[in-house]
Amino acid sequence: MDVLAAVCLLTGAVLALSAGAGLVRFRTTLDRMHAGTKPQVLGVLLVLLAMWLHRPTWANAGPLVLVGISQVITVSVAAYMVARAAYTRQSCDDDTELPPEPPERSEG
Repeated sequence: MDVLAAVCLLTGAVLALSAGAGLVRFRTTLDRMHAGTKPQVLGVLLVLLAMWLHRPTWANAGPLVLVGISQVITVSVAAYMVARAAYTRQSCDDDTELPPEPPERSEG
């Protein structure tokens, strides 16, 4: 059980890290929103599963399930509100884009 818990914990941590990297890497609001919600929720759920696998009791299961359900609901609502605000603006140019990265200079 501990090995499975460790695998879930590491996988959840990698997914949360990839969500953070996606928020930095993607340029537009809708792209960032997608990158910040999908892997982050799955990562949190895997971390919660790892916590339960580490100590599999019904006393631990209740709060973990409550946290998981709250996470799924709040992230869904937040993503909907961000998408709605971006759509309402009806802007072709997304002024929340990051500036383009400067080209790499070659030393030589």
